[in-house]
Amino acid sequence: MASPQTSPPEHGVGAPSSPWRLAVYAITLFMFLAASNAPTPLYHLYQAEWHFSATVLSVVFAVYAFTLLLALLVFGSLSDHVGRWPVIVGALLVEVVAMLAFRWAAGVTWLVVARLLQGAATGAATSALAAALLDADSRRGPVFAAVAPPLGLAFGVLGSSLIQLRAADPLHAVYGVLVALFAVLCVLNVFSGERARRRAGAWASLWPRLTVPAAARPTLWRVIPINIAVWALGGFYFSLAPSLTERVIDPQSPLVAGVIVFTLPFVGGISVYTFRRRPAAVALRFGGWGLAIGLAITLAGVHGQIAALLLIGTAVAGMGFGAGFMGALGAVMPLAPVSERSALMAVFYVLSYLSFSVPAIIAGLSTQVLGVVPTTYGYGAVVAALALSALAGMARQRPACPVGG
Repeated sequence: MASPQTSPPEHGVGAPSSPWRLAVYAITLFMFLAASNAPTPLYHLYQAEWHFSATVLSVVFAVYAFTLLLALLVFGSLSDHVGRWPVIVGALLVEVVAMLAFRWAAGVTWLVVARLLQGAATGAATSALAAALLDADSRRGPVFAAVAPPLGLAFGVLGSSLIQLRAADPLHAVYGVLVALFAVLCVLNVFSGERARRRAGAWASLWPRLTVPAAARPTLWRVIPINIAVWALGGFYFSLAPSLTERVIDPQSPLVAGVIVFTLPFVGGISVYTFRRRPAAVALRFGGWGLAIGLAITLAGVHGQIAALLLIGTAVAGMGFGAGFMGALGAVMPLAPVSERSALMAVFYVLSYLSFSVPAIIAGLSTQVLGVVPTTYGYGAVVAALALSALAGMARQRPACPVGG
């Protein structure tokens, strides 16, 4: 899941609140994340048509995550120098090309190219949109920046599933709808009225820098286990959960898989909003227990092939997903001065996206040897163990940082 940096930009400070721009930027961020999850319910159609393995599917998924990470590092601060809307509109144009590549895909290579373009566009847009939301409204902007990504992920997979049920040719219909929506968003962002002043250093800003302030290092290491657990769980759901659901529950209904994948980020988004003002320690503890208990229920549902248990477990894990992410972010971010906060967040998201993609690739490889269901048991056990180890670490030394936003 791509979550934006939240430190306020240099320009735009003190500008009056703009509900119009706030709405445009929030919808744009929501749509980028919705589009990123739209292919998830369609993967089984691609597999049926082109006969590729779960390993290939995991690689297609990981290409997106790695490209997004690289784009976030390279373009993360560019909008501070050239303005928000040039970066946002440029990313939207690349996203339109990505959607067209999906729509006319004729093989796995096309999927990889489309995912590369989509990852680059989403990574470039994420930090610019987060900064733009703060420019538009310094009070409500951070809340929209935190809640829009998980809700976008949720409704992207649900909308794609519903179109798949209704459309005669879902592989074309889903991306046709997205092309039209992104074209409208291009126009809205061009006329958003953003007037950020430009400043020198745009080329220098493209060089990635990864540094962790000394004051933040102990806490960062302490929250890494639960942060890995949160993102690894998301990676599994967004890459392999549809295949798992169809294998153990109902191979005839793509909506079942879509609803289950929808539940994790949707409940996660509600959890992020709920814990936005709670102390980080509270959010982290809730997140750890939510992940561990939710995974236990989910694995019981897989074992018994009970859809209700699978859904309940996903919802409980989703609560832990959102709370754990909000707690980790809230524990780490206040420990850096404003001048070093973006650098700290870059490191935080490098770790997050590695956790999002690498375990999913390993799981995809494992399915070729062990099968989907045994891989799920092992994956769930590892994620639950990480969550419980984070809880044990917090019991020894509890962070007490307030969650901003």
